[in-house]
Amino acid sequence: METADYDYVVVGGGTAGLVVACRLAESTEARIVVLEAGESHLEDPRINIPAGWSAVLGSDVDWCFRTTPQNELNGRSLRHPQGKVLGGSSAINAEAFIAPSGADLDHWSELGNTGWDWRSMQPYYRRFHSFSLPEDSETRQHLGLDWVNDDVRGRKGPIQASFQGVVQDPLSKAWMKSFRTIGHHLQTDPFSGEAIGGFSSPISVDPRTKTRSYAANTYLAAAHGRQNLQILTGAIVEKILLRKSTENGVYKATGVQATLQGSNHTFNARKEVILAAGAFQSPKILELSGIGGAELLRSHNINVLVNNPNVGENLQDHLMTGLSYEVNDGIMTGDALIRKEPEMTDAAMQMYTTAKAGPLCAGGIGSYAFLPLTDILRNTKRNPMTIDSLLKLLPSHHDLLTTRPQKAHSKFISSILTSRTTSAGSMFMFPAQVNLHNDPNAKDFLQNLLPGNFVSLGAALVHPFSRGSVHISSPNPADPPEINPHYLSHPLDTEVLAHYLIFLEHLASTTEPLTSHIKQYGGRRNHPTASNIKGNLDRAKQYVKETAISNNHPACTCAMMPRDRGGVVDSRLRVYGTEGLRVVDSSIMPTVPGGNIQTSVYAVAEKAADLIGEDWVV
Repeated sequence: METADYDYVVVGGGTAGLVVACRLAESTEARIVVLEAGESHLEDPRINIPAGWSAVLGSDVDWCFRTTPQNELNGRSLRHPQGKVLGGSSAINAEAFIAPSGADLDHWSELGNTGWDWRSMQPYYRRFHSFSLPEDSETRQHLGLDWVNDDVRGRKGPIQASFQGVVQDPLSKAWMKSFRTIGHHLQTDPFSGEAIGGFSSPISVDPRTKTRSYAANTYLAAAHGRQNLQILTGAIVEKILLRKSTENGVYKATGVQATLQGSNHTFNARKEVILAAGAFQSPKILELSGIGGAELLRSHNINVLVNNPNVGENLQDHLMTGLSYEVNDGIMTGDALIRKEPEMTDAAMQMYTTAKAGPLCAGGIGSYAFLPLTDILRNTKRNPMTIDSLLKLLPSHHDLLTTRPQKAHSKFISSILTSRTTSAGSMFMFPAQVNLHNDPNAKDFLQNLLPGNFVSLGAALVHPFSRGSVHISSPNPADPPEINPHYLSHPLDTEVLAHYLIFLEHLASTTEPLTSHIKQYGGRRNHPTASNIKGNLDRAKQYVKETAISNNHPACTCAMMPRDRGGVVDSRLRVYGTEGLRVVDSSIMPTVPGGNIQTSVYAVAEKAADLIGEDWVV
């Protein structure tokens, strides 16, 4: 057994782990080690080329997690990609760069977390990124970027945010102008904490190099050469080492036990162990270390050190579905590239390598929208459902909300359902076809595609009532955890997502200029059932159950809340019942924020670095 001593041991070299480690190395003389299970892929074109995100799903840089069969999704088991690579999921996501609603973070504060409200967190959302507009006014006008507010945007942060739309692309303009047609053009910058309407959204791509901007090639690259920071890849953490204090009976984290290149290592922590392994693996490592529900731990013959059954509970995620429409002749989409047709692939690569231009510069999503549910119902006139009738479902299923945090969050979501300024769902456009009826064992939703050119309109449930869990499946650290999100276990989730889907169908068939770009008569859809919804709520709900997949935004499994209300960490991210142990990743979020969670993970990690620094000021 080899041993090494550090001040901080960071478990996980993903999005949050690298931010915390690099900020601590920058501001202190402390010795820091980061233990990452994956390898460095800083020169990997699959990661660096923005459009390469689909190529890494199900690959060697993906943990390839799967859920248990989901009862309300017709027994389907969903894929859950997570980055097994230096940089974590910021290295493999589709680069969507979306801010949460300020109301989301204000709710965090209301759950007992002082200092985590939107006003307190807004500086951290600015700190981590630098925002760039297109240089030419023609492109800015084409994308409708009159809503941008420089006062709420980052200017000097490591992560680069830019726009993928070009004037040659009619679809991005049609999306934005269609929402303007129905009176829902975005009026305020989403990073102000308010965003209602359709807009062209930024992506985490460096506008100069046209490469993915992620934690490893920004934060870590800037820390290169710092003698007090060591990065170890291929390190599999087995457990956190804990010693019971003779003074107060609290367990002190003294280090980490891991395997590195086949040999056993102990990494001692003089100050803290910082757990940043993500929403699935942070609770797994806590449980392997003896922190979790006593009954579960004993069933796996693990010695119970801290009995906290909240560990691994409260799992929340964004569920999404969508419809693919064949576009009119002459409109170019990404379909040929995704189908890997040789002529298009060669031409796109030539454009990218010689001019840093073309479709390979684009991430997954560049067009987004938030609309209140009240407006969704009003704009789909064939739909007889009202907010009042929807809310009647809540008390009739109150027995599904069994814990205090669930009931508190239920009240918050109920307020969102009736709000005119916050959204229960998000919508987005992807300029290619998706196959949501694919073989469950397929590596992603871009397999077995039809010929032709398509545009996909997607909807996601961003404030779910349903709660799941993630727990160890065995005492073996090599075994994946058991992931059960309990998708759609609360019937209101199905209702809300189905209504957003109907709205998108209505938008595609009735709203200009989007309608004029889609083949309305005889145009194909991604599946026969996609043509049969026609505003019918029952058929829309059935389509949701048949097709919905994860938006890959798992969170909340080591929730930051008072312990008696379901918490695992306090408002300074310290694990209850321990000393010298914190969690810093999406698992600490008490409720999942409404936007793609990449931006919130960066902001959480930036704040965590400040908290740790404050607590160790001599």
